[in-house]
Amino acid sequence: MRNMQDKIRKALGKAPVDVLIKNAKLVNVVSGEIYETNIAIVDGRIVGFGDYEGEEVIDVGGSYVAPSFIDGHIHIESSMVTVPEFARAVVPFGTGAVVADPHEFANVLGLDGIRYVLQERENLPLDIFVMLPSCVPATELETSGARLSAYDLHLLISEPRVVGIGEMMNYPAVIAGDHDTLNKLHVGRDKQLDGHAPGLSGKPLNAYVLAGPRSDHECTTVEEAREKLRLGMHIHLREGSSEKNMRDILSLITPENSTHFSFVTDDRHPLSLISEGHIDNNIRIAIEAGLNPITAIQIATINTARFYELKNIGAILPRYWADMVVFDDLRAPRPRMVFKKGILVAENGKALFEAKDIEHTYIRGTMNVVWLYESTFQIEAKGKKIRIIEVIPDQIITKHTIDDAKIEDGYAVADPERDILKFVVIERHRATGNIGRGFVRGFGIKNGAFASSVAHDSHNLGVLGTNDADMLKAAIRVVELGGGQVVVSNGEILAELPLPVAGLVSDLSLEEVAESVKNLNNAAKKIGCKIPDPFYAMSFLSLVPIPELRLTDLGLVDAKKFEFTELFV
Repeated sequence: MRNMQDKIRKALGKAPVDVLIKNAKLVNVVSGEIYETNIAIVDGRIVGFGDYEGEEVIDVGGSYVAPSFIDGHIHIESSMVTVPEFARAVVPFGTGAVVADPHEFANVLGLDGIRYVLQERENLPLDIFVMLPSCVPATELETSGARLSAYDLHLLISEPRVVGIGEMMNYPAVIAGDHDTLNKLHVGRDKQLDGHAPGLSGKPLNAYVLAGPRSDHECTTVEEAREKLRLGMHIHLREGSSEKNMRDILSLITPENSTHFSFVTDDRHPLSLISEGHIDNNIRIAIEAGLNPITAIQIATINTARFYELKNIGAILPRYWADMVVFDDLRAPRPRMVFKKGILVAENGKALFEAKDIEHTYIRGTMNVVWLYESTFQIEAKGKKIRIIEVIPDQIITKHTIDDAKIEDGYAVADPERDILKFVVIERHRATGNIGRGFVRGFGIKNGAFASSVAHDSHNLGVLGTNDADMLKAAIRVVELGGGQVVVSNGEILAELPLPVAGLVSDLSLEEVAESVKNLNNAAKKIGCKIPDPFYAMSFLSLVPIPELRLTDLGLVDAKKFEFTELFV
């Protein structure tokens, strides 16, 4: 009470405020206008506007001041760095909060993976709100490292920083009225429920929305987004590293409906963070495409805060936390100062705080793989034609194509001349020996192999290559690293990146990880790869909830029908 009485006295101008931001062009995301004023801050909160005395005065010289940006849906694990290092990376871009779905950590480590994120976010100048992963495993068509029931989610739903249940990817189970799946949605009934329903339409979409999911980040066309918007879904405008759908649906936004949109990145790769930024990048793209700058900033701030009921952030108002960004160009915002609770935490693109990991016991070794041989990768020819996973540039959806198999000595083999590579997924959580085998087109490599312990959603060991010897070498090296990514050619390791934290995340800095990723990409290019970021593309080849064809440790999956299919036609 005394603290509030002190704030009120200072708000009345009867005593100096802690910090006064002078000569600001305030972007008011509530009134939808911009005007010049001074911003008064006490104990990290906004207390008023106008003429005040301040113990510390910061003159921003007529620059724009807006609320810090919010990412409405992200998997921090995709940045391949720890949570504190992620904060150090994104705060200089003006990000003040993220709504994180630790789906990847949970698929490997279960509840311990979620607790890891909840603990690691402490004492960072970045608010990390957590959506509890709803699909662990994502489907029954693969083997994950853990299994989370509705009861498990119930154990954490009351945590203050848990704001709901994460993306419900298993939409066929929802539509079928599966009891266990509906129970998971029921756990989050008093908070928020994120959806994930690519291409769903008509009566099935009606049924899905009826069950509870209230958002979607998988829209790829204006028509799809419009149908979901008409049913009351909050539309996440996604601009990630490989999923770039935002430009395709920006034209749907009008002054009448703009409150029902948020910016998200979903997955943001290290190189993208360094070269493009974070939510500030979404804002610039939207404005360049013709969106009103104030509307773009509203979508990046107050819209997301209101949808997820994030208290006292997302606007610059009395009682709200003084989480603010300062920039000079309204049509191309690039934050030059970033404040968290009134404290300057980043300036001119550099973090003014250290990223320190917290000591924890949640992370264990996660590479448990059966003994591997060259014969592990052999595919006995059971026909003349094969189904092929064909990658689509800049998208995570794939094509289901059929072509002639190249057969040698009774085995189907890779055919680099026709850009047909062998792809194998090895279960890595319990050493079950489950191995899925198939073929992929679109990478273009002429010799060698890739291997990675990052493979959405269950993150088994994926190995892609032109020959079994290099595939074996690459796979064994990833296991030796405790998780990671490797490029091999002619028995030689050309590049590697250790990912010892759950086989997903490095313990190095963002800059070091980005340099290793560059080395991996250059090594891949050296052996003929035509995809700029091949490991990122490969990580989605097992993502069953996304059409059309996928491969898991249990076999080839028709992702439109959610059922296994034969490799040979």
